Amino acid sequence: MRIGQVVRLRPEHADTYRALHRDVWPGVLAKISECNITNYSIFERDGMLFAYFEYTGNDLDSDLAKMADHPETQRWWKLTEPCQEPIPGHDGPTRWAAMTEVFHHD
Repeated sequence: MRIGQVVRLRPEHADTYRALHRDVWPGVLAKISECNITNYSIFERDGMLFAYFEYTGNDLDSDLAKMADHPETQRWWKLTEPCQEPIPGHDGPTRWAAMTEVFHHD
């Protein structure tokens, strides 16, 4: 399963966000992998962040809940969330809005 998400990057926190992602904590990276998420990338353009990852497990909701319960990931999110602003009209459970895949080619 391929997943794309988008969120705004708050300009006043952009340098902080970039610095955090130059040195992501090993425990956060390990939890991402443990939750069956691979090929995870975040891209930036014109104040927008686009995340892409592939999910290889059988229960995405369960794995995302496991990640959300992880204390180190919770501490990481407390640093990154102030840097993000949901896009207009998004009211989901996270700041990141899911995108619909329109095209894919292997």
